[in-house]
Amino acid sequence: MDATNAHTIKEHAHCHALRLEPLFDRNRHLSNALFSRRDLINGGVAALVTAALSERVSARAPERRLVLVNPHNGERYDACFFANGRYRADGLAELNHAMRDWRTGATRKMDPGLLDLLVRVRDRLDVPPRKALKLVSGYRSPKTNRALHARSHGVASKSQHMLGKATDIAIPGVPLSHLRSAALSLRGGGVGYYPNDGFVHMDTGALRHWS
Repeated sequence: MDATNAHTIKEHAHCHALRLEPLFDRNRHLSNALFSRRDLINGGVAALVTAALSERVSARAPERRLVLVNPHNGERYDACFFANGRYRADGLAELNHAMRDWRTGATRKMDPGLLDLLVRVRDRLDVPPRKALKLVSGYRSPKTNRALHARSHGVASKSQHMLGKATDIAIPGVPLSHLRSAALSLRGGGVGYYPNDGFVHMDTGALRHWS
């Protein structure tokens, strides 16, 4: 092959390349557009399916309910504080009121984790959700806590009760020792055993126990 022919073939090859490249780019862009549209559609469908499944799961999630009876004033409360995968403001407000300092009437937002812990203890003991828990103590105002601490060193000066993170309870028909064992097994925080006073202390503070 002489230099002229070789140069001609090289030019032809280069021209073919110039003609084919735009066509290749158009096909590539068209293919990318199709894939992008397909991915968008598939992604949208997946998102809708995920949302629908999440709503179904939330709808099936069991509600969390507490029935509390205060032996000091005879009040009884039955409140659903969690349903459809979320906490219910009305139920939480009702339990905040139920667990108020019954001596002074002072209220505080109770830790939802404490309410959950009570439900878990109740379920661990196979106690029906509608069975009342005996609420010996819930929130304590600083004034009440100081007065109780002055009378008994068994009452902490910086009690979790003042933070809305503690409660003293009993469950009629359930031995206190069983209630204590169930609370300890869940490792949800502090557990105090007071058989002479007829209750078990539970809080969502540091993991510890005493009697």
